[in-house]
Amino acid sequence: MSSAGRNGSDAHRRAIVLGKGTLAIKVADWFVRSPDWELAAVVPTIPEPSWTDSLVAWAEQSDISYIASGRYGDLAAPEDDWSVDLAVSVTYDRIIAGWFIDKCRQIINIHNSPLPRYRGVSPINWALKNGERQHGVTIHEITPGIDDGPIVSQLEYSIYPELDEVVDVYRRALEYGWALFEQTMPILDRIEPVAQDETQATYYSRKEDELLGERRSFTREESVRSLASAHQ
Repeated sequence: MSSAGRNGSDAHRRAIVLGKGTLAIKVADWFVRSPDWELAAVVPTIPEPSWTDSLVAWAEQSDISYIASGRYGDLAAPEDDWSVDLAVSVTYDRIIAGWFIDKCRQIINIHNSPLPRYRGVSPINWALKNGERQHGVTIHEITPGIDDGPIVSQLEYSIYPELDEVVDVYRRALEYGWALFEQTMPILDRIEPVAQDETQATYYSRKEDELLGERRSFTREESVRSLASAHQ
């Protein structure tokens, strides 16, 4: 872990942010700017992808503590007397174990789909592949399962499979995810999360990505090039 940052000691509640990219940085910065919260640490996805902004670089520039390994278990072990008021996952790439969930008064995830539909990985890719006209973003509580926790807040927006590339919807998702987070946080303590309807649930795993075809990458052209290279 890096050295402790400049977080105010008089903050009321402690939060951590886990994940990667532009939205994780904006969420983390929200806690830094809030008079009611202390950002105790960030846990980046390691290795960080090159196609998005670096949470590690932001933490270093902002003098915020971070876990260099990217493993939340290096923040606290099961036997540690450690707790945090709120943990927020923003496209974090590891399944969070029950023992860590229990150390968080509340732990939530920002997921790029209208849950319970499109649980798992590549939800935007699959929505376009399946010709959906509506997609969404959901803030839900994290459980030991995969994207199946009670829903805190959610919004849906239009997508256009005949026009949109994956990157177009991804950028839209970042904007809507940020708007939903900003609107949710002031009333988070008063929201009663609602259980997901399991009869409507769909799920995609990483091993199914090969079935995405031209929707596997950020653009259809990029996907076609990748597929061609793989078969040379």
